[in-house]
Amino acid sequence: MKFDQPAGTNPIDQLKVVGRPTSRIDGPLKTTGTAPYAYERHDVVPNQAYGYIVGAAVAKGRIRRMDTSAAKAAPGVVTVVTTLDFPKPLPLGMQNIAHLFGGADVAHYHQAIAVVVADTFEQARAAAALIRTDYDRVPGRFDLAREAPNAPLEGGSSGEGSAAPAIDRIGDFAKAFAAAPVKVDRTYTTPDESHMMMEPFATIASWDGDKVTLWTSNQMIAWSKGSLAKILSIPPENVRLDSPYIGGGFGGKLFVRADAVCAALAARAARRPVKIAMQRPLMANNSTHRPATIQHVRLGATKDGRLTAIAHSSTSGNLPEGKPETAVSQTKLFYAAPNRETYMKLAVLDLPEGNAMRAPGEAPGLMVLEMAMDELAEALDMDPVELRAINDTQVDPEKPGTPFSERHYVECLRTGAGRFGWSRRNPKPAQVREGRWLIGMGMAGGFRGNILTKSAARIRLERNGRLTVETDMTDIGTGTYTILAQTAAEMMGVPLSQVDVKLGDSDFPKSAGSGGQWGANNATAGLYAACMKLREAVAQQLGFNSADVAFADGKVSAGGRSAALAEAARAGPLTAEDGFDPTDMGERWQQATFAAHFVEVAVDSFTGETRIRRMLAACDAGRILNPKAARSQVIGAMTMGVGAALMEELAVDTRFGFFVNHDLASYEVPVHADIPHQEVIFLDFPDDKSSPMKAKGVGELGLCGVGAAIANAIYNATGVRVRDYPITLDKHLEKLPQVA
Repeated sequence: MKFDQPAGTNPIDQLKVVGRPTSRIDGPLKTTGTAPYAYERHDVVPNQAYGYIVGAAVAKGRIRRMDTSAAKAAPGVVTVVTTLDFPKPLPLGMQNIAHLFGGADVAHYHQAIAVVVADTFEQARAAAALIRTDYDRVPGRFDLAREAPNAPLEGGSSGEGSAAPAIDRIGDFAKAFAAAPVKVDRTYTTPDESHMMMEPFATIASWDGDKVTLWTSNQMIAWSKGSLAKILSIPPENVRLDSPYIGGGFGGKLFVRADAVCAALAARAARRPVKIAMQRPLMANNSTHRPATIQHVRLGATKDGRLTAIAHSSTSGNLPEGKPETAVSQTKLFYAAPNRETYMKLAVLDLPEGNAMRAPGEAPGLMVLEMAMDELAEALDMDPVELRAINDTQVDPEKPGTPFSERHYVECLRTGAGRFGWSRRNPKPAQVREGRWLIGMGMAGGFRGNILTKSAARIRLERNGRLTVETDMTDIGTGTYTILAQTAAEMMGVPLSQVDVKLGDSDFPKSAGSGGQWGANNATAGLYAACMKLREAVAQQLGFNSADVAFADGKVSAGGRSAALAEAARAGPLTAEDGFDPTDMGERWQQATFAAHFVEVAVDSFTGETRIRRMLAACDAGRILNPKAARSQVIGAMTMGVGAALMEELAVDTRFGFFVNHDLASYEVPVHADIPHQEVIFLDFPDDKSSPMKAKGVGELGLCGVGAAIANAIYNATGVRVRDYPITLDKHLEKLPQVA
């Protein structure tokens, strides 16, 4: 289905099922432990052996030799596959930066260098410890601050919407900044972060002749099918992926990882199915992470707060041929200013691969831009909400001829401020106390692009009147099963209980996949297209004029006549397949989502400990398909923002080149006790230029800006500005106001 004009009135607009707060239809499976995650697919193939990955013990160098004799002789061992069995690194998969296996060269710490296969997990783990590896270690580059001064300019894209050229100039920034009566010129840093999803990277692989099936945990099935075919040097039609349930991904499972490649190689060598769950330390060092950044922001404004000049630069690091963290991307679009400059630099580092993590680019970029905006508001003696409101724009600031499809950022600011009680905030820092606690409020804006991409689905009307939906779309805990069922129920006029949804199988039609907060809108739009075809087929089968037909309450009606929907499938199931093709709609209009985040914190004046007391997000994200699931996504993202602001940081050993805190005990993430009440407001502005669903994404928007809102609240509470995330107590303790 070509989508080349704004959507008119359509069956989704009935909102009998879509748009209603609906409990997840997969909830009973999740809560009873019967949802089959990758490592638990015990029934898919018999005689599964256990694989255990061995990671490199150096960050950069070359393997001189590997002695696997003791491991091969250990009890229960079936086979041992080493990287030296392959003279050269295996080909790179789609958007992989680091080679996942093969060859003697070591590019980063915990790079997979062997996989041991045994009858039990314990036998495989014990045997892996018996492998003796000799290395020729060479010096590496592990310190971003040291490499940053010589880093070259480098443009790039996150692959999911956040992108910027190496350098971009509009107007004359230098002249405008020099002339601005009010200026901010600050440098900020954000650290390396880990996805730390609960479910590890996990795969079961089984060969049938020259064809391989992988039951795995992956967000983008079509991408990964193609990647595995390339890595394994086999035709794509010989690869099948199946990933119906995913225990968190956050971008870490967008691409093929070493668990899938090692399982496939090991299963081929062992001549039996092999299952691998990547051990937790390797999840930080072997897979991907969000790269650290050093960011510089300069803002120039008139005395009434109107921005005349914006400059934002970001320096990050990655492996050779890697991409930068696109932290300046949102700055190109968020606020109006006639004179603009953004650029990115990329240092070559020999740390593990930097790649997509929830809201890549915007998440660390807004942690900085929105703190700088707060500093500008203080310099102007102006309310931070008002500063943002007067610098709003309804067109792309760099391309004034391109309007936003829908942009209601000011409404987010006003609505959020009113609900949160922002007017009660004391603008002078360190003035509000409750006993030993210093109390402060902060706010920040949120921005995330709305990406349109092709997505297909198949729907079948069964003989018994039930509907079956099939698409390779994935559910990473976001509620995809439910919103697809809602879409089918709305379009075909049946109860939600009459729809069965099957996901995550590469044998199904190719969908948008889960990433870049594009999944919900595009995947439901693809199903919408398939349902439109099925409606035509049903009408034709029943002898109705398809232009006048109505689908409701399990019946099909037109011209004063009606028939049960199931009647159309009496002679056999009816199947329809189609997809959503957004054509150039994403270029004709600038498409994005917006939010305003408000936070209240308390900082212990004795210890410097920060406690979050209240959080609120007001979101403009088009039509909300399922408010209950969408709220869950936003409060989860807000919680992730708390982690980024206050505790999350991969500590780099700059001597030996690895992340020291590579487990859940030492890499701190927020727990329930850290998170207070969170309020989410969804503004009702359907976007008819986004899709027939008139929806947009929201799962990453909820993260964008949260960190800065917390940082700004801490400053309001204490009067101490910390510009290096995370804001741990050691960074402001000595500067806190004296205790009375």
